[in-house]
Amino acid sequence: MLFNSYIFVFLFLPITLLFWYGLNRLGLPRAAQAALAVLSLVFYGYEKPAYVLLILGSVLGNWCISGAIARVDAAAESGLPGHRTGTPGHRAGLPGHRAGTPGHRAGTLLGVLGIALNLGLLFYFKYYDFFLKNINRVTGAEFALKHIALPLGISFFTFQQISFMADRMRRMAPHYALPDYLNFVTFFPQLVAGPIVNHGDLAPQFAEIGKRGSAQGRKLFDSQQMQKGLCLFAAGLAKKVLLADKLGVFVDYGYGHVAGLDAVAAFAVMLAYTFQIYFDFSGYSDMAVGLGWMFGIRLPRNFDSPYRAHSVGEFWNRWHMTLNAFFTRYVYIPLGGSRHGMIKKLRNIMIVFLLSGIWHGAAWSFVLWGAAHGLMLCLENLPAVERIPDRLRWFVTFLFVNLAWVLFRSGSLDGALQFYRRLFSFTYGGSIWELAKQVQVSWNYPLQRITERLFGAAALPVLFLVLFVLLLVAAAALCCGRNAYDMIAEREPKDRLVWGLAALFALSVFSFSGVTAFLYFNF
Repeated sequence: MLFNSYIFVFLFLPITLLFWYGLNRLGLPRAAQAALAVLSLVFYGYEKPAYVLLILGSVLGNWCISGAIARVDAAAESGLPGHRTGTPGHRAGLPGHRAGTPGHRAGTLLGVLGIALNLGLLFYFKYYDFFLKNINRVTGAEFALKHIALPLGISFFTFQQISFMADRMRRMAPHYALPDYLNFVTFFPQLVAGPIVNHGDLAPQFAEIGKRGSAQGRKLFDSQQMQKGLCLFAAGLAKKVLLADKLGVFVDYGYGHVAGLDAVAAFAVMLAYTFQIYFDFSGYSDMAVGLGWMFGIRLPRNFDSPYRAHSVGEFWNRWHMTLNAFFTRYVYIPLGGSRHGMIKKLRNIMIVFLLSGIWHGAAWSFVLWGAAHGLMLCLENLPAVERIPDRLRWFVTFLFVNLAWVLFRSGSLDGALQFYRRLFSFTYGGSIWELAKQVQVSWNYPLQRITERLFGAAALPVLFLVLFVLLLVAAAALCCGRNAYDMIAEREPKDRLVWGLAALFALSVFSFSGVTAFLYFNF
């Protein structure tokens, strides 16, 4: 189910809010959580119900392993002399599962098993065919490919559970009650495209709500939070429907007709995709956070005006912030981070970005995209970089990010090389006019009729080009200004902003006939 659809906005969301607040108001918080989990699974399995079994199996498997770790630790603790529950030694806080003890080692092995099973699930569905293709190419073998369909959101909910299992293995996370853990993984706003939520940010919120009684349940609803959630959802919806989807028309045409592009048109297509992927993914993230606010749940921020960054390192502190936090916490720091000299620091950076590239997609173009970002971040560690003027650093960063997105969008090295050849051909053959014709008729038809009446049909190509350029300019201006999250989260939205977002929401809903899936659903 898509956020940008009639069934979600006018049926699923109102029903889910009614169950959530109604059951909590009746003093039935656990029933409210159960209803939310069931409806989240309905949301997930709306297109392909069979995938509900997959995510349920994944959730229950991880929860059972977590429970096994808890039982092993409890057994080890009770087996220590003077450390049984209620004894003076236990009350004094004697460690029951010190590192190196059999109980601790058994729990660690269970944690490793849990992480391995999560990675195995991700490998099978996302990388199995990619692995066999490369084995066939290198060895000349003819292993049959399975052509496995990628389950929706598997990269996101698997990473969330890997983070939980890693913390359980290190005894940095508790064993949550099943309703709290189930909602941590399946909470529908963040289920299929993030943000990638750490268990410590979300599961305790559900645990706290689960402890509330009738009187506290009545206090769960916060009208100001609901208003902010609605505003942020409307802003994200407008980003997706009114900007990303409109830009996507030009991007799809450009990448579908690469051979016919000149350098000017290729540059325009590259720029259009840079803005499309930002408004598409940040729009989804804004909607997810806004939906969380509607339910009284705080989700982490995922974007902070990344195209204003003055370095690639700063870009990644602003783009897909929760993925960056995951790799920093569970890969970069365990590898040693920056603690063991510059060489190992640069090695760790490259490992992180190679993994980030392959996480985004099972293709060498994604690996190269990650490697390019890692290499740029390594170069930024050179002392001379700090002496470059800020404006030049911003320009170089923005240009690099644009060029790297070509690898990301092309989906293959051959496709990316073909696009780069057109981009650096330094030719002009007028293909920008054909590209501009892809302006959607549905939102400019009145302008077409007026232009035809006043200037004739010969003026339409100029109109299309002007509209295309204005769309790019508007996208650039919005990327440079204050982002929606800051305008809405920091203070109570002003009436002017609320009415403006209401108008954008109505316009977005009227555009649902051209609904498209979010780009990060593919990853």
